[in-house]
Amino acid sequence: MTLLRQALADLETVEELLDVFAIPYDQRVVDRSRLHILQRAHDYLAGEAADLSDAALSTRFANVLAQAYADFERSDAQTEKVFAVFKRPPPLAAEGARAFVPIEAIVGRPTRAG
Repeated sequence: MTLLRQALADLETVEELLDVFAIPYDQRVVDRSRLHILQRAHDYLAGEAADLSDAALSTRFANVLAQAYADFERSDAQTEKVFAVFKRPPPLAAEGARAFVPIEAIVGRPTRAG
């Protein structure tokens, strides 16, 4: 593990990451969206970090962390849909509709006796 990767692994909070990369932040945004910010930054990197030198990784990570923070500074978790729970369609009952499940879906196709 490189020195940068070890240093990043030793950090425990989003605030520490933002401080290390000198990214100004509003504590209210971080309090509201800390996990979403981390996940979005991770998604932005999407596997490219393995091939980067420490210098390139530092620059790239600072950029994606700032971008991830900015996403939640002007939006919210439900709108940004970082986690799968926000990507699911709303349940039909919440829309006032009733779900219809045909009996064949439960017991199979009826057969004719005869």
